[in-house]
Amino acid sequence: MARAYLDHASSSPLRTAALEAMLPFLAGNPADPGRVHSDGRVTRVALEEAREAVAALVGARPREVVFTATGTEAVNTAVWGAIAHGAPRHAGTKRSHVVTTAVEHSAVLESCQRADVDLTVVGVDRAGRFDAPALLAALRPETVLVSVQLANHEVGTLQGAVPDVVAGARAHGTLVHVDACAAAGHVPLDFATLGPDLCSITAHKLGGPKGAAALLVRRGVRIPPFVVGGAQERARRAGIEDVPAIVGFGAAARELVAGARLAQEAATALAQTEELLDAARAVEGVTQLGDPTSRLPHLVCLAVDGVEAEPVLLGLDQRGIAVHSGSSCSSETLEPSPVLAAMGVDAEHSLRPSVGWSTTSADIAAFATAFPEVVGKLRALRGA
Repeated sequence: MARAYLDHASSSPLRTAALEAMLPFLAGNPADPGRVHSDGRVTRVALEEAREAVAALVGARPREVVFTATGTEAVNTAVWGAIAHGAPRHAGTKRSHVVTTAVEHSAVLESCQRADVDLTVVGVDRAGRFDAPALLAALRPETVLVSVQLANHEVGTLQGAVPDVVAGARAHGTLVHVDACAAAGHVPLDFATLGPDLCSITAHKLGGPKGAAALLVRRGVRIPPFVVGGAQERARRAGIEDVPAIVGFGAAARELVAGARLAQEAATALAQTEELLDAARAVEGVTQLGDPTSRLPHLVCLAVDGVEAEPVLLGLDQRGIAVHSGSSCSSETLEPSPVLAAMGVDAEHSLRPSVGWSTTSADIAAFATAFPEVVGKLRALRGA
């Protein structure tokens, strides 16, 4: 049975171009790009070409791209680095202060908690949107960082207030980190125009390999490295670079830039998710969570009345369809999504199908057929 993979928002399949670019460095040249011999120079050239491709995708200068292993590491680097950068300014006064929102990725929230800073978490509305005036009102003299996401990873809501937050925080003299891991490669991102100091992105959500990500660091911003013990990445992230993964990241970015591919894929994804929504909302008691219009094109979040997410997810899986849920059954921590809790909705009845570059019309048709059957059967069993 051919499977329909509808969980691209968790991790997207590797693009063919990325795999082909990686193979020579997986099976061939093993050299450290920091070495001056010929083999090392070859890997260095490949690394820098990938840096240029990633920079072109997100509107950054190549020197602003600092490669990391994961988006989580990029976020940790931003948060810890900003706190360490701001601490001397407030030595002998109060603890550093960070402002963020209730729908951020756990990498942001847990980094702040571990750093033991004063933390203000701003709430959101039922669509998962934060309010810029409310967030900026939380700034204090000792605030060293504001961290917000460009788009929500659970419900897809685009955070239209980010430019206002960046402008307001800059006027306050506070660093701004934008988490764009869910958005990069799916909606346009121009780091220079948006203007944050720091921005995290990752490869595996846009068709690149797992094991490569980046923190964009605005020119002139200096934060201490999170990983120490070497001078790689211009002394901003120690440790030998994962050349195959980074090269794959660059190839995926290059493909998205070429021929307006990003816009084409976004249009296709939007049409596919609208088709998914039509099929799902045709079932009684199914509604959409998040902002219905200002959202990432490739994912939707559904609330399914009458049945919990786990049996729906498993029923779809038995029919060859992979989707994600914000419920505790699909969480490694066995806790429901804090994002949905912050929005005031029930995570235990949520389902998040998502599409990507490899999704076909047959995948959408499979979901449209199976979803009502699974929900109907489960409701019938519950009523028996």
